[in-house]
Amino acid sequence: MEAEVLAAARTGDQRAWDAIVDRYTGLLWSVARSFRLDAADAADVVQLTWLRLVEHLDDVVDPDRLGAWLATTVRRECLQLLRRRRERPAAVDDWLASVPDPGPPVDARMLRVERDAGLWRALHTLSGRCQQLLRVLMAVPPPSYADVSAALDMPIGGIGPARQRCLAALRRALDETPLSPGDRRDG
Repeated sequence: MEAEVLAAARTGDQRAWDAIVDRYTGLLWSVARSFRLDAADAADVVQLTWLRLVEHLDDVVDPDRLGAWLATTVRRECLQLLRRRRERPAAVDDWLASVPDPGPPVDARMLRVERDAGLWRALHTLSGRCQQLLRVLMAVPPPSYADVSAALDMPIGGIGPARQRCLAALRRALDETPLSPGDRRDG
């Protein structure tokens, strides 16, 4: 099926492109966010990855490995962005950070944020490798192990055991992480 969709995309079929984007966008975002990029940088990296696919569409030899190709490409784009950032000093004028959010009031999101705060704090106590793995595995729709393998440069056979170890470490961290006054563990 991937071969048919990819072939249709090569001819400019918009439905084929939409199907590819729908299937792999969650994976690309998960990989980008696993590098701890902010939303704007992650969006740039994901967009660049789609551009790379357009530029190299005819170079994708094995259509069944398209997810792995995209995961590898987004990982490389993240690494390039981080390299460029190290080479270039940060902008002094980060005025956008001071602009108020025009979104819904904080009350609408407060309960969810409070509930998730303990989980994220516990996640950040894990090793970088565990954080990356769990973030990629949280993609919607869930990526295949082949895609995860390509995204994290990890053998497929090691993903399941590593996932179990990381989840066990996360459970321990949740038990050990003190809650702030607003955090709740009710579900």
